[in-house]
Amino acid sequence: MKKIIYCCAAGLVSFYANAQVGIGTSKPKSSLDVNGKTTLRKELRVAGTSTQAGDAGLNGQVLVSQGEGLPPVWKSVNVSFMEEGQYKLINSYLSSDQVGVTTLSNGVAGDNIYKNNVGDLLTDTSKGKWVKIAGLENNFTIKNGKNRLTYQFQTGIEMKAPTATTSENIRFACGVFRNGVLVAVRPDRVASNNNTAKAGLQDYIFTLSYTEQNVPIGPQKLEIACRKIDTSNSSSQFAVGRSVQDANGASSPFTLESTMKIDVIEYVTYKTN
Repeated sequence: MKKIIYCCAAGLVSFYANAQVGIGTSKPKSSLDVNGKTTLRKELRVAGTSTQAGDAGLNGQVLVSQGEGLPPVWKSVNVSFMEEGQYKLINSYLSSDQVGVTTLSNGVAGDNIYKNNVGDLLTDTSKGKWVKIAGLENNFTIKNGKNRLTYQFQTGIEMKAPTATTSENIRFACGVFRNGVLVAVRPDRVASNNNTAKAGLQDYIFTLSYTEQNVPIGPQKLEIACRKIDTSNSSSQFAVGRSVQDANGASSPFTLESTMKIDVIEYVTYKTN
């Protein structure tokens, strides 16, 4: 019985002399060195003393290091934590263009195609004579097949009737193409009024918003293109994303520029060991 007590006492002396405890390692590098998984069943308290247990922090706070030699502290940070099963914004792509489209202007008739379907090819002229807005092209990669892509396209439309006192109109369409295939489209119409003070000019803001779901994993190329469907007078001037040739300072490419925003939102999943 005396031998057992002696061994226990010797063990305690060794513990206090070394002042280091190793779990899963025979060579601890700090006061407590854990080599393996750790399960914490209750609160974690920091900055304690010999008379106080320490601070457990508040709900939603995170433990932040203050660097070597200083105790960590609880901090409230403005970070949204995502739970598995939710969608998270991965990236946003922004682009703008002031060159626009002027090749659909006076003397160019419409293509007279009044219907488009998802899956139409950008290069298929039987589905419309599309003209791209080159500055809005975006390239990115999808890494999670469970996702949402949100497109927000806005541009200025301007037309000028040949005669200021005669009202004319142009029907047009703009669409979003992913890898050369139509995924979203919106037709619209702009008309001039017979107001001499405006010299036959008419401005209009066009907007297209659409969300595509579960885009396949891999590289993606997004393009915006527009086309003229029909016109009441083929001599009317028409421009997308910029002023017409004879705007005479009434507008500018800056005020009518095209903008495109793409939000890539992916489903949150966590791998388990």
